[in-house]
Amino acid sequence: MSFHLVVGSGPAGAATAEFLAARGHRVRAVSRSDQPPRPGVEHVRLDATDAAALIAVAAGAAAVINCACPPYHRWPQEWPALASSVLAAAEASGAVLVTLGNLYSYGPVDGAFTEDLPLAATGPKGRTRAAVWSQAWEAHQRGRVRMTEARPSDFFGPGVTDGGHLAGRVMPQLLQGKTIRVMGDPDAAHSWTYVPDVARTLARLAQDEQAWGRAWHVPTAPALSARSMIGKLAAQAGVTAPPVRSVPAAVLRVGSMTSPLLRELREVRYQFDRPFVVDSSAYSARFGEEPTPLDDQIQTTAAWWRQRVGLPTAG
Repeated sequence: MSFHLVVGSGPAGAATAEFLAARGHRVRAVSRSDQPPRPGVEHVRLDATDAAALIAVAAGAAAVINCACPPYHRWPQEWPALASSVLAAAEASGAVLVTLGNLYSYGPVDGAFTEDLPLAATGPKGRTRAAVWSQAWEAHQRGRVRMTEARPSDFFGPGVTDGGHLAGRVMPQLLQGKTIRVMGDPDAAHSWTYVPDVARTLARLAQDEQAWGRAWHVPTAPALSARSMIGKLAAQAGVTAPPVRSVPAAVLRVGSMTSPLLRELREVRYQFDRPFVVDSSAYSARFGEEPTPLDDQIQTTAAWWRQRVGLPTAG
């Protein structure tokens, strides 16, 4: 088995490190903060923007998998240094560079997102993600590095808490029967990517040369509205589905005056005001892997949240 360096220990990074370790790979995980022990995962605390330090810990790696992400409101300022450092580590080690991306770089589109769409984002976060992709792709074209990128939609599942639109903003209120406020239209079709499928995809892309030199959408179940997903999560958690309402525009405007997160979400409001649907059929056709069945996603996520808030398993 080979040595993989996973940069970032958020939900996707942690899930990826555990997935690889469970399959016998040697895994080193890098993050700025201390992390709980994980079986088979060596943790190194360092700032991934320190290129020299990252190059040192990446020596001998077969793959460098970048799941790190700067604070949401600091993407334009902090992504360039992070991306350059990770690229330098992959190039110096000869490792495949696998980046966890997202759909921001496309900007608003009519219809489903496919990988052949132009990167036409006009907002600063979308342009930043497009620039990260372009930097690595150009290095690939010049023969400096082998690279690929996995692009999920909004992800949810075990371990996804504060940053998830079906996580910390929803599940505690759901389990208490409280009204849930969501971004945009609660009845608009929306794609939700299960975080274990993100981990499985990143591991596959790191090891299969068919994947290199292009981006892939992570296998994602058919789109469902926020209201539908919340109803399914409530049913599986054994509670009555709570009322689901949209956050009023006036509340967002006022909140954005003091909250950097709410201020930044204005750029991507289009993702929630109308259908936001990802097409992952290209990945499934090439690699023969489908998303985890939705019922299994819902069951596991609801059980994880019940345990997290101290409730007994639903009967």
